[in-house]
Amino acid sequence: MGTKLKNIALVGLGMIAGAVGMGTQLDAMAQKNASSALPLEELRQLADVFGLIKSDYVEPVDDKKLLTEAISGMVSSLDPHSAYLDKKAFKELREGTQGKFVGLGIEVGMEDGYVKVISPIEDSPAYRAGIKAGDLITRLDATPVKGLTLDEAVKKMRGEPNTKITLTIARKDEDKPIVVNIVRQEIRVQSVKSKMVEPGYAWLRISQFQEPTVDDMTKKIAALYAEDPNLKGLVLDLRNDPGGVLPGAIGVAAAFLPKDVVITSTNGQLADSKQTFYARREFYATRTVGDPLAKLPDAIKKVPMVVLVNSGSASASEIVSGALQDYKRATIMGTQTFGKGSVQTIRQLSPDTAVKLTTARYYTPNGRSIQARGIVPDLLVDETAEGDGLNGLRLREADLQKHLINDKDKGPEVHAEVDPLEEEQRLIALEKKRKPLEFGSKDDFQLTQALNQLKGLPVALSKSPKVETKKEPSINDPKNGDKGSEKDSDKHDTKGNDKGDKK
Repeated sequence: MGTKLKNIALVGLGMIAGAVGMGTQLDAMAQKNASSALPLEELRQLADVFGLIKSDYVEPVDDKKLLTEAISGMVSSLDPHSAYLDKKAFKELREGTQGKFVGLGIEVGMEDGYVKVISPIEDSPAYRAGIKAGDLITRLDATPVKGLTLDEAVKKMRGEPNTKITLTIARKDEDKPIVVNIVRQEIRVQSVKSKMVEPGYAWLRISQFQEPTVDDMTKKIAALYAEDPNLKGLVLDLRNDPGGVLPGAIGVAAAFLPKDVVITSTNGQLADSKQTFYARREFYATRTVGDPLAKLPDAIKKVPMVVLVNSGSASASEIVSGALQDYKRATIMGTQTFGKGSVQTIRQLSPDTAVKLTTARYYTPNGRSIQARGIVPDLLVDETAEGDGLNGLRLREADLQKHLINDKDKGPEVHAEVDPLEEEQRLIALEKKRKPLEFGSKDDFQLTQALNQLKGLPVALSKSPKVETKKEPSINDPKNGDKGSEKDSDKHDTKGNDKGDKK
């Protein structure tokens, strides 16, 4: 549908902003190095090219730079989520899984070639400096933003703690640009939020799956039940949740499902990539003592649920929503998810560098492949009463070059016959008139529809093109067996999503 919108990133996390998911459990290089003969002729050609560059290039080139770039190019040629991690990227990835990073503290997207502030993170440097949702960042220090990709802009906004950056802001209803000086700081992201939206009905939002997510979710749910012990319904909000660590996803799904059921499975070339993950403590609480879910009230297993998703929900979000959908534990509502169903394993090359390599695909308990397909909601509901806005223009996994195919593809998406350019212009014009949406607010249209569903009231279904799907097998179908053997999760790399290198 014309030019796609770039996905949201958190300034400071950059390449792992919501694409974390690797955790801090890192393997040494794979044991499987000598199982096949090396292509000696091709390796000779590589050595010849290296020698030619060293001897004939117009100016001297550092050996380390050449070899590092060769490794980076080799890995990145595989798929959008495999990458070489230099010292800085590796450090940021490890910090991101812990829910902290150094930066400004703003959630951003792109609009008309500028960086648009989606939301400042509460109590962050940007929040304290008065940055507002809807602001357009036009300059970063002396560098114009126009012409930069979102990833390039994010990298410029990252930096070391206590360093300064000057932002030039264009704000609606302001005649002159606003110049703001901000000092970068370490920011800790609160991945779980909750509140009683009205008597008997609660909202629980997970913005990113981090190492503390399961513990934080347990505390939030306990607080909700302390406020209202007779909870009638719960909305689990996974919109724009780009993924995170696998144990976090397993723990969140396990909180609402019976003990020991399958949450997800993986399949790939290596024996270690053929695994099944269950709703058991060892799969979601590998770094804590005791079972954090044991503190939850029993009623949480049966409270009526709606899960909100959109095209920004990816990886770990899709594992959770897919499991709850397969077991018919919750009604999935919103728009089709991103479709990031591949497993990335971190192979450490040195104390400071690593390779992030796609090693398997994720499957729901029913055996559905998430890759390049995503989770199709039970009820398709647009973001607003007027339509789904710019969500329909976002990049999805299937739009990324060299993406892995869905090995169980059930057919193409079916879109309405509309002129792509005309539709894009219409959506952009409509979006400019609308104030930025705050999830969980009284103006949150999808949340209102979720509450209607829980109360048995009519739900305003989507006006957007529908997706063609096929009937899925029952979770109790005897033909639907586990894919892979049960293994201890400590032997398994934690995984996640990076949504096309976080554009």
